[in-house]
Amino acid sequence: MSDVEIPAEENGVADGNARLKAKLLYWSGWRLCAISEHLGISNKTLFSWKSRYKWDKSMTIERVEGALDVRLMMLIGKENKEAKDYKEVDLLMRQLERAARVRKYLNGGNEADLNPKVANRNSMVKRKPVRNAISDEQAEKLIEQFTAGQFDYQRAWHDAASRCRIRNILKSRQIGATMHFSREAFIDAIQTGRNQIFLSASKAQSHVFREYIIKFAAGAGVELSGSPIILPNGASLYFLSSNSRTAQSYHGNLYFDEYFWVQNFPELRKVASGMSMHKKWRQTYFSTPSSLHHPAHAFWSGALYNQRRPQSEQIAFDVSHGALAAGAVCADKQWRNIVTVEDAIAGGNDLFDIEQLQAEYSPEEYANLLMCQFVDDTASVFPMALVMRAMVDSWDVWPDFQPLAIRPFGDREVWIGYDPSSTGDSAAMVIVAPPGKTGGKFRLLEREQFRGMDFEIQANMIRNACLRYNVTHIAIDSTGMGQGVLQLVRNFFPAVEAIHYSVESKIGLVLKGVDVFNKGRIEFDAGWVDLAQSFMAIRKGMTDSGRQMTFKADRSAAVSHADLAWATLHALHHEPLDATLDGRRAAFIEIS
Repeated sequence: MSDVEIPAEENGVADGNARLKAKLLYWSGWRLCAISEHLGISNKTLFSWKSRYKWDKSMTIERVEGALDVRLMMLIGKENKEAKDYKEVDLLMRQLERAARVRKYLNGGNEADLNPKVANRNSMVKRKPVRNAISDEQAEKLIEQFTAGQFDYQRAWHDAASRCRIRNILKSRQIGATMHFSREAFIDAIQTGRNQIFLSASKAQSHVFREYIIKFAAGAGVELSGSPIILPNGASLYFLSSNSRTAQSYHGNLYFDEYFWVQNFPELRKVASGMSMHKKWRQTYFSTPSSLHHPAHAFWSGALYNQRRPQSEQIAFDVSHGALAAGAVCADKQWRNIVTVEDAIAGGNDLFDIEQLQAEYSPEEYANLLMCQFVDDTASVFPMALVMRAMVDSWDVWPDFQPLAIRPFGDREVWIGYDPSSTGDSAAMVIVAPPGKTGGKFRLLEREQFRGMDFEIQANMIRNACLRYNVTHIAIDSTGMGQGVLQLVRNFFPAVEAIHYSVESKIGLVLKGVDVFNKGRIEFDAGWVDLAQSFMAIRKGMTDSGRQMTFKADRSAAVSHADLAWATLHALHHEPLDATLDGRRAAFIEIS
């Protein structure tokens, strides 16, 4: 150490301050010769301090602490401090605290030493996010939206639920019944924790309830998932088809949609009512009318109630519109209500143009679809009993068809049938999967109805279907207004078949359709009530001359309610009438 020049005050405070200043300047990037000149300390002394105190091996935290120390001492020693000085002192003290945490971390600590919030988070009990959670504020908002969004007749439906356990509603099409009851059930599940059961002709139809509920909840910021939808309060929302094998072992409030269009109604009603047998559950049946001969008509009219009782105990039921327009509790304890389209308009529903509807539909169609009158299908070429045999739960029985996929049917071939209206105002397109083998079944995969679209838009709809499916055949009625769409479709599908209506061609179309239905060779989703109604509308008639039999569908001046049926018959016509007879001559099919 004798060769190192050490100032006389090395062991004193002055020497310590000089060494600290020199060290900080060195850490700041100064060279020793510059420090020597600046502080007046010899190079030998500086070199000795650098080696003895290992300035080059010091850690970053040590250098930061040194800088903080110098600056902090200077500010503390300042006599007349300003506001900014106090702020800087506070900042430097907080930085010293952080430096202390870093030192603790470097000496074998953990992440919590660097960030105390980590320790706080780790000390809390970890919980998984609550699925389908609904806050009190969100529940209040949903209830408010439900109440505010009701028409008068929907409010009457809701009020009746508190007075009667069973509601039975005959309704017009498109008056918002499915949407209303999906919301009502969801609100009840939130408020009471009771299960809700939605029963429809098919799974696809029952999931319409689910989509309404999810959309309604999203309006209040609630995200729902699952099927069934299970709420945190224990309520479960089930979406079932009318397959009685699956509609069992559940309990809750029952909502039975379009019950006039399901098969085996008596058996299914027993199963459905069993799910809501306890007095705390309520049952709601609602539907558009179908045929007078449907088994559900006895349930609606009260005939079923009287069938199980002796003559002396039977009661006359008045199920006329006049008696039930305002709703009434009948002798069988059911609250019945009839809501026609005109009732809906009077009840505040401004979504209809009544004059336009009367122009679009024939009197018979208007009465059935919109005025809640049942059809006597004894004169129909396709009576309801025949049509219902083709109605299936497509989600269950068609595993190879995925309606939401980009290519719903893969590369398997399909046929397209198109039918215009008599004036071009309404048209229909049906996508049909032909049988995979001789005598196999046709499957109706999609149906579309066009209203108020010009020919180009309708042709583009057909083009879009060709992009989604492997279309090998298209048949279009070229009579009258159909020529416009036919010419446009021919541009991208040259092989399109033009069907020109005549007495003979219409008979051929209907004979083929009756043959397919009679042999059980056709299927479509049970939720397609409009398609079933369309086939039931086709009846025998006479030509204007009265000399020949033909088939009619009560076309009004504006539209044909049977457009979906005719579109289907166009597609089916691509298969010869005797296709299943293996070359044998087809027998005459009598249309009774």
